[in-house]
Amino acid sequence: MTAMTSAPLNRRLAEFGTTIFAEMSALAARTGAINLGQGFPDTDGPEEVREAAVRALREGRGNQYPPGPGIPELRTAIADHQRARYGLEYDPDTEVLVTAGATEAIAASLLALVGPGDEVIALEPYYDSYAACVAMAGGTRVPVTLRPHEGPRGGAADGRFVLDLDELRAAVTPRTRLILLNTPHNPTGTVLTRAELTAVAELAVERDLLVVTDEVYEHLVFDGAAHLPIATLPGMRERTVTIGSAGKTYSFTGWKVGWATGTRELVTAVRTAKQYLTYVGSGPFQYAIAEALRLPDTYYDNLRADLRRKRDLLGDGLRAAGFEVYQPQGTYFITTDITPLGEKDAHAFCRALPERCGVVAIPNSVFYDDPDTGRTQVRFAFCKKTDVLQEATARLRRLAS
Repeated sequence: MTAMTSAPLNRRLAEFGTTIFAEMSALAARTGAINLGQGFPDTDGPEEVREAAVRALREGRGNQYPPGPGIPELRTAIADHQRARYGLEYDPDTEVLVTAGATEAIAASLLALVGPGDEVIALEPYYDSYAACVAMAGGTRVPVTLRPHEGPRGGAADGRFVLDLDELRAAVTPRTRLILLNTPHNPTGTVLTRAELTAVAELAVERDLLVVTDEVYEHLVFDGAAHLPIATLPGMRERTVTIGSAGKTYSFTGWKVGWATGTRELVTAVRTAKQYLTYVGSGPFQYAIAEALRLPDTYYDNLRADLRRKRDLLGDGLRAAGFEVYQPQGTYFITTDITPLGEKDAHAFCRALPERCGVVAIPNSVFYDDPDTGRTQVRFAFCKKTDVLQEATARLRRLAS
C-alpha cells in the first residue's frame, strides 16, 4: 500500500482539530469529574413537550423525510414567536427555514452568503464553529474583541464584556461581506444593548453589509437585561439572517432543532446550502417544538428565575474559591479569570482541574484567534441540577485552601 504524500484534511480546516468540548467532555468521563464544561442541561425540558414528540412518533408524523424547509406547523410557530415577541413579520412559507440545530443554520448561512476572499467580522471570543464555517466558505475571519468593562482600579466593574464600536468600524474594509453577531453572547454572557446594536446596524446599512445573528440564548437573560433582535432596527430586516434554536430554551439539545428567519432572498440562499448538508432532520421533534413555542410566558419566567438562582450559586462558589467572576447578563455560562489563583494558563489549568478537585471547565483561550488574549479566562456552565452545582462549588473551594 502506497503511503499518502499529503495530509488528507482540506487545507481550509488544517487549523481545526477535535473541538475543546469533545476533549473536555471525554476528560470528565474518564476522571468521573463534574462536567461544567459543555453547555447542556442535565435534566430534560417540559414533560408536555417530550410527550408531544412521543405522540408524533406513534402517529407516524415525521418518521419519514419532513419537508425541506421544515414542517408547516413549526414554521408557522416560529413566525408567530417572532411576531409576538419582537414584532417581526415573516412569511412561514418563504422566510422561515428549519435546520438541524443552530450550528447547521450558522454553517448554511455562511456557506451561502460568504465567498472566497470575503471578510467576516465576528465578536471575539466566539463559539468555535464560527471560525470553522468561515474557513469552509473560503472567507477570512476578522475578530473584534469584547473586553471586560474595567472599574476605577482596573477590575471588572460590572462583569460585562463591552463592544468597542471604534474597533468595529475600523475592522470594516472594502472586502467585508458580513458581520456575525451573537447576543446573548457565548461565552461572556454579555447582552448587547440597544445603543451597541444601533451602532452595528447603522454601520451595516452605511457599508451595505449582511448580518447573521446567533440568538439561541434569546430567552436566557437576567437582571433586567433585554434581548433585542438587530432585525428590528431600521434597515436591518432586509439584510439580516436571524438564527434561533429550541435546544437552549427548552432543554432538548439532542433533538437538534434550529431555524433561520430572514427575507425570501436570504432564506432561499441559506436553504440552497442547507439542502446539501443534512437535507432534512429531526422529523418528529419538529412537531414537539411547534408546541413548545406556544408555551405560556410563565414557562420562560420560571426558566430565567431558575437559571438566575443557579448562576448566583455557582458565581458565589467561584468567588469563594478565589476566581475573579464576570457576572453574566445572559446565557448559562460564567466566565472567570484564574489570575487571582496564581494561574496563568487556562488550558493547562482546565486539563489539571479534574485531578485537583473533580470539576471540568472550558478554557476561553480556544475562543480567541490569539490565545494570549484569553489565556487566563475559564468558562463554567451552570445549566445543571442544584445539588450538582453545590457539590461542584464545594470541590472548587479546595483551590482556596
